[in-house]
Amino acid sequence: MPHSVLVHSPATLSNLGCGFDVLGLALQAPYDAIRVTQTAQPGVRIRHLDPYDLPTDPARNVAGVALLALLRAVPEAIGFEVEITKGIRPGSGVGSSAASAVGSVVAANALLGNRFTKMQLVEFAMAGEAVASGARHADNIAPAMFGGFTLVRALEPTLDIVALAAPPLWVAVVHPQIEVKTIEARKVLPATVPLGLAVQQWANVAGLVAGFLTADYDLIGRSLADYIVEPARQALIPGLAEARARALAAGAIGGGISGSGPSIFMLNKTEAIAQSVGAALGSVFAELGVAYNTYVGPVATEGARVISES
Repeated sequence: MPHSVLVHSPATLSNLGCGFDVLGLALQAPYDAIRVTQTAQPGVRIRHLDPYDLPTDPARNVAGVALLALLRAVPEAIGFEVEITKGIRPGSGVGSSAASAVGSVVAANALLGNRFTKMQLVEFAMAGEAVASGARHADNIAPAMFGGFTLVRALEPTLDIVALAAPPLWVAVVHPQIEVKTIEARKVLPATVPLGLAVQQWANVAGLVAGFLTADYDLIGRSLADYIVEPARQALIPGLAEARARALAAGAIGGGISGSGPSIFMLNKTEAIAQSVGAALGSVFAELGVAYNTYVGPVATEGARVISES
């Protein structure tokens, strides 16, 4: 078995408009690079090789908590040394914490001869995600683990994750350089939802999944609307409405807030359209004087993967 493993763990989009806490997709980039080395000294030790000043105490670090959960299922007295280079900025709304949690357990599992299933690894990674968001959810964890589009049908009593087939799609994402913490963004959500809105939302989730399965781009676009979560969070992201309008005018199928924000995503039929949409999204924040990054790329077919072993 290898002594040390390097894993690339991808950014992800969650919610996908109507699918709060249940739908997600994986991006090809950006990604976190995570090296895990097995040691004879029990426990977890973490170093961050990035500028984000994240905690290295394993009980407060998402990767550390995920690895501690995994170690509780390992009878051997072993430990892990972890080096994390985050390519995904924390608080960006594209699954930064999920990437670290998933990448760490995928690497550790490779060191252990892949004794755990991907579903078991999702359970370990969710323990880490809960540190960042204050809730145990898998809408970013699932696509980071499996790649592609995923549906988290249930967490309890048994974890149930469904991989969704979909037509070719390109993603344009703009990340305005403002921070929206997931744990804070969840606090603005309504405690109750009118039945009429809930019915509209359920219909859109069903429509979006049907659109993926039948390659019906028009149905995908119509179904991306979010009647519950995005209205509660839109005040956290200046320029959201204008960014959406310009993206649709440039040919986007549809989109919305990625996760808790501040990133905004748009799905597109082709690379050329996605490039135009990315420029349209960026133009809004340039005019607002807000620094931003954009990403344009296809949906990733793989989740976190081993790059090298030694």
